[in-house]
Amino acid sequence: MRFVLSSVLFFAMAISPAFASTVQEVKLLVESRDSRALASATALTKAEPKNVEAWLLLARADLQANQGEAAITASEKAIKLSPNNSQAYFLLGNAYGMRIGQVGMFSQMSMAPKLRDAFEKAVALDPNNLDAREGLLQFYLQAPSIVGGGKDKANLQVAEIAKRDVARGHLARAQVFMLDKNTAAALKSYEAAYAAKPSDKNIRMALGIGYQITERWNDAFKFFRVWVVQDDKAGPAWYQIGRTSALSGLQIEEGVSALQKYLVMPHAGNDPQNKNAYYRLGQLFAKQGKKAEARAALLAALKLDPKYADAKTELGKL
Repeated sequence: MRFVLSSVLFFAMAISPAFASTVQEVKLLVESRDSRALASATALTKAEPKNVEAWLLLARADLQANQGEAAITASEKAIKLSPNNSQAYFLLGNAYGMRIGQVGMFSQMSMAPKLRDAFEKAVALDPNNLDAREGLLQFYLQAPSIVGGGKDKANLQVAEIAKRDVARGHLARAQVFMLDKNTAAALKSYEAAYAAKPSDKNIRMALGIGYQITERWNDAFKFFRVWVVQDDKAGPAWYQIGRTSALSGLQIEEGVSALQKYLVMPHAGNDPQNKNAYYRLGQLFAKQGKKAEARAALLAALKLDPKYADAKTELGKL
């Protein structure tokens, strides 16, 4: 089980560490996923140990840094300061979700109820916390019944989400269909979500990835091409053209060009990381038989993340 912290798309802002001392300044660093976010959030909690917002920001920064145990501690600090804070429990649920992916099976079984309880508490405190409801939905879908999972509970969350946000309700329903391996129904739900809220970039991306998941490659290419024509600066759409090419083995030249364009573009905080773009670029060069270029791209990915297992595997094939 793995849960991903939802975050607002925010362009990186140049803030000197010397001035990242207020909640608002640290928030900008966290939302832009700036490399200074964790240090700044840590400093803020030391300067203002009774400020619940500081601890919430530290929990988010810990999650971004893949530090699940530290995120648990920060979230619990926030809860101690503000026991009825729905967002604090939501972050605690995400922290346990991350930690579960870092421990063995026995520890997972003992930790899963804590994850469930955190999300359920977040929803109880704020029924309109849709991020928490979506986290709870994922738990119910993925967890075995012995620790509280179940599709009936998941469907209840789908209904509650849909009552509050039609588009997100369709996305939630798509997750249930995907679990049932009913990809045709899932894709219809993705399309319905996009029709309900076409201005939402996250929903738009979900539909494009839905085309990839269902291997409707021509639709995926067409979808992302339209997007970049409408907005040439839509970095994630350029990345997804390259990813579609890497997954399908089609339109390789187009995929290479799209990824190369993406790598020189400015990125928002929640955009795909450059290491992933280099990895996909390496795959495409390999498909072209360009081993030197493939090796260079994969090494660039590993330079950014020496533990990047997929890039290591691909490099070993050359």
